[in-house]
Amino acid sequence: QAQLVESGGGLVQTGGSLRLSCAASGSIFSINAMDWYRQGLGNQRELVARSTSGGRTNYADSVKGRFTISRDNAKNTVYLQMNNLKPEDTAVYYCGADIVLNYYRDSSIRYWGQGTQVTVSS
Repeated sequence: QAQLVESGGGLVQTGGSLRLSCAASGSIFSINAMDWYRQGLGNQRELVARSTSGGRTNYADSVKGRFTISRDNAKNTVYLQMNNLKPEDTAVYYCGADIVLNYYRDSSIRYWGQGTQVTVSS
């Protein structure tokens, strides 16, 4: 099994910054994509940013130029640096990862973190 633990959420004013972290642990052989999703009140969960094992990244149009996803493969950790935050960024942010386990290498399994609240006040 594997687990994802997020940290770094909180309350910030418009224009402020936050950095989210998500660390994967467990019986991990390798990790393919790692990403961040968010779900605002009454909204569907949406992809914010994704980082592939090959180093490619992609972002939702709404966060391009403001958010940066990065990962430390040695630490099995992904980060989301969020700058120039806006009230519409308020949501629960979820980390996701496609993990290949040591004892099951045929395919990856999608894991999710518990979510961390980000609130941007106007």
